[in-house]
Amino acid sequence: MTIYEELQRRGLLAQLTDEEEIKELINAGKATFYIGFDPTADSLHVGHFMALCLMKRLQQAGNRPIALLGGGTGMIGDPSGKTDMRKMLTKEDIDHNIECFKKQMSRFIDFSDGKALMVNNADWILDLNYIDVLREIGPHFSVNRMLAAECYKQRMERGLSFLEFNYMIMQSYDFLMLYEKYGCNMQFGGDDQWSNMLGGTELIRRKLGKDAYAMTITLLLNSEGKKMGKTEKGAVWLDAEKTSPYEFFQYWRNVADADVMKCLKMLTFIPIEEIEEMERTMNGSQLNKAKEILAHELTALVHGKEEADKALEAAKSLFGGSGVSDNMPEVKLSPEDLTDGKINIVDLLVKAGLCPSKRDARTVIQQGGATVDDRKITAFDEMIEIGDFVVVKKGKKSLVKVCS
Repeated sequence: MTIYEELQRRGLLAQLTDEEEIKELINAGKATFYIGFDPTADSLHVGHFMALCLMKRLQQAGNRPIALLGGGTGMIGDPSGKTDMRKMLTKEDIDHNIECFKKQMSRFIDFSDGKALMVNNADWILDLNYIDVLREIGPHFSVNRMLAAECYKQRMERGLSFLEFNYMIMQSYDFLMLYEKYGCNMQFGGDDQWSNMLGGTELIRRKLGKDAYAMTITLLLNSEGKKMGKTEKGAVWLDAEKTSPYEFFQYWRNVADADVMKCLKMLTFIPIEEIEEMERTMNGSQLNKAKEILAHELTALVHGKEEADKALEAAKSLFGGSGVSDNMPEVKLSPEDLTDGKINIVDLLVKAGLCPSKRDARTVIQQGGATVDDRKITAFDEMIEIGDFVVVKKGKKSLVKVCS
């Protein structure tokens, strides 16, 4: 089975240009491809995870990845998929976020001996001369076509700033620079990036002529990664300080039944034949085992096998054993949080991080979803004695060990 066939069987390719050239390049290990990461936070999140796994797969097949860090485009902000303008970041924030990204990416991609590159588009974007861009790049873009792009259309009613309107040109310019500097002949991205990506492909072909055509190829990564990693508490981060290994494990352990096999195919490195066999033979009662495999595999990828084993042990202890584990998430209350060793249940749910607000906590209690040491709490004014610790649950799957 070729790498192209494997990507297809795993459901990773949604749309692409130049299919025959793509097959030839990646199957022969001759693709130099890039994926862009704008540093909008100080950690990568689950939405980036699929891209990192794809880079790893293609590198293992002999292709060379380029991780493009958006130190320049991050100064603008991508309007794709956003209903409002992104928060403007300072250069200091962007530089800090980039350093965080570098450490995390190195866990997935082998950057030794030129096997992969990590570059920052600030190196060419921040020094651009505006008039030069207008003269050299502007003639290759049609405003009518840009306004018809999905990434802009959805913003027209709410208001699209001229700042954001330039994002497509900057991203397209990235591909041109990577092509000229590093021989980058392929790009990947989510389907919300399709218009921006086509802009880069067309810019190279128009500016450099027919000789560049066969080697300038755009692939599209399935958009499932963009839908992953959102919870009511916020994003699921790859940084253990922002999302603990146990919380990361539980996120994947609790994916919807319909998404288990999809996630196993797209995100794990379990041989596709094994996953397809699981898909054929697995019934409803075995889905929990598949979720456990998924959660352990992905936690091991991000946090290492030791942390994955701890998270698995904690989950088994909590949901099928003693109910308490040294590896479960833990919150320590301050003396100021307690009155005579007790705390109101509403405040406890918020302090434990199980509810974002007191209003949300009251809703959980009203719906019968709050328990302390397996005792259902029904009154908003109930005071909970902490002692050494209590185990607080919201629903069946979210829980925290709260200590005094």
